[in-house]
Amino acid sequence: MPKLVLASNSPRRIEILKMLGINFKVVSHKFKEPKLQNHPQPEKFVEQIAIKKAMSISYKLKNNIIISADTIVVLNNEIIGKPKDENEARQILVKLANTKHKVYTGVCIYYPKKNLLLSGVEKTVVYTNNLTRKQINYLAKKHLDKAGAYAVQHKNDRFVKKIVGDYYNVVGFPVKLFLELYKKLWSKLLSYKIEEIKK
Repeated sequence: MPKLVLASNSPRRIEILKMLGINFKVVSHKFKEPKLQNHPQPEKFVEQIAIKKAMSISYKLKNNIIISADTIVVLNNEIIGKPKDENEARQILVKLANTKHKVYTGVCIYYPKKNLLLSGVEKTVVYTNNLTRKQINYLAKKHLDKAGAYAVQHKNDRFVKKIVGDYYNVVGFPVKLFLELYKKLWSKLLSYKIEEIKK
């Protein structure tokens, strides 16, 4: 049975996969993520990034099933990723405060040995509160590793007002989409096994 590999060091993704009871090891992807910009199709953009992350380590993990993901925040077609420093985090939070924006996560499951690749995108709508300058300055220091410079799971931040869609997608790893892809993968692998037995 092939072993599972998560192509991410994200503590949230690691925690969510463990919560699902899945055994896996972590191997960092080797894909150099492009500079984010406006994009007419953010869903396709984030899905392609997730696929490229998985493929970037497939050469040394041919017998493993690779799981990868990429999350972006989109406001009026502007793609917002992780801030490079506190100053940029502050600018992002000012831009996102008191808005309705979208969070997209592309997920990919890739089994190089069988050239089997499944991918998809989850979209969640997020409504945010207005914050004081003091609150923004405080938050700007906290979530430099998160797209959009905020973390929905930190309730005391008081940044997120309402979520429409998958909560875990905003955390960084959409559970429902992943389980759908994971089920399809094992269904395909089982059908391959049955075909081999018939031969």
